[in-house]
Amino acid sequence: MLISIVIYNKELAMSKIMMSAAEISRSKRRLQILLNKMTSVGPLMRGSIVTNGKRHPQPYFSLNKNGRTYLIYLGDRRRKAAKKLSDNYKKAMQIIEEMTLINMNLLKNDAVEV
Repeated sequence: MLISIVIYNKELAMSKIMMSAAEISRSKRRLQILLNKMTSVGPLMRGSIVTNGKRHPQPYFSLNKNGRTYLIYLGDRRRKAAKKLSDNYKKAMQIIEEMTLINMNLLKNDAVEV
């Protein structure tokens, strides 16, 4: 599945130029679009699919938490579901990163509404 996410202009977000009212309005509309995309991401899980074993490679789901690695054996039966959960997490993180840049810029221009 191909997903297109428009990446917010990082240079604009990091610049010291004040935003016009139109730019602020555009940024707020983009935030609303991103928020709507977040609600449609679906169930997610942080981690990745790895393969262990040289002679008989087996798929596992790997999660690093508090300096410790947790592995769950997937097999063929659970591999597809684990991939979907992991992909959803990556989509959510892309959206969050873009929202963060927009909110930083709005905050810099005293245009954040909480």
